[in-house]
Amino acid sequence: MAGLQAGAPTPQSITVHSASRVLEVGFSDGAVFRIPFELMRICSPSAEVQGHGPGQEVLQTGKREVQIVDLQPVGNYAVQPLFSDGHESGIYSWDLLYQLGAREAELWAEYERRLAEAGVDRDAPMPPKGGGGGGACGHPH
Repeated sequence: MAGLQAGAPTPQSITVHSASRVLEVGFSDGAVFRIPFELMRICSPSAEVQGHGPGQEVLQTGKREVQIVDLQPVGNYAVQPLFSDGHESGIYSWDLLYQLGAREAELWAEYERRLAEAGVDRDAPMPPKGGGGGGACGHPH
């Protein structure tokens, strides 16, 4: 099952901090991450963000103020947030949450590089659907 590799850390606590816009996740190996909602949103594993194959990723912008308004469990292996911009199709496995926390600085640097390549500001509104632009989170396809 996705997100439940043998011996992989599993969440022991998950807390939505709306004021600071972070998801705090404590894992069984002792790691505790405070993952910004914006990072979760721009790195959504959904097809809407990742596309349906390499090169089809859609660069996300204008997500700095996004909130998580609901968080639902998905079996014993993931959570599915509802973001304040209406995005709700991303399913975040325990492994993905761990990677977002552990690789936060690297993912931000990659995102900033992609923004610069595209000549787009982080706070620019999203273009109409259908525009490509390269993702920032290195999800395998």
